[in-house]
Amino acid sequence: MKRVVEKGKRRIRRKKHIRKSISGTAVRPRMTVFRSARNMYVQVIDDNAGHTLVSVSTQEESYKDLKNNVENAGKLGAAIGEKLKALKISTVVFDRNGYLYHGIVKGIAEGARKSGIKF
Repeated sequence: MKRVVEKGKRRIRRKKHIRKSISGTAVRPRMTVFRSARNMYVQVIDDNAGHTLVSVSTQEESYKDLKNNVENAGKLGAAIGEKLKALKISTVVFDRNGYLYHGIVKGIAEGARKSGIKF
């Protein structure tokens, strides 16, 4: 149990270190990823205004059938990319939220890139 707690503490430490240097604006918002054991969540946030511009998760009705794996993460990334294109936003700052850049986090990033979002 101690190993699991320490792993979570390390992720929080990485998250705080990353968030010191990145921030989202209206022109270039911050795209943050959160993953749990069952679901994936992606938000695009304007930190200056303190508003979430767009969000997609596997708890929404249209994405409820997506399982928590890499290939479905790509589909979720493509979905957030299409929503950003509708808002005419082409560049974002990617916030991996303290997670290592592999697996689901990498899948979401690649899916967003394939839909034309730059970061």
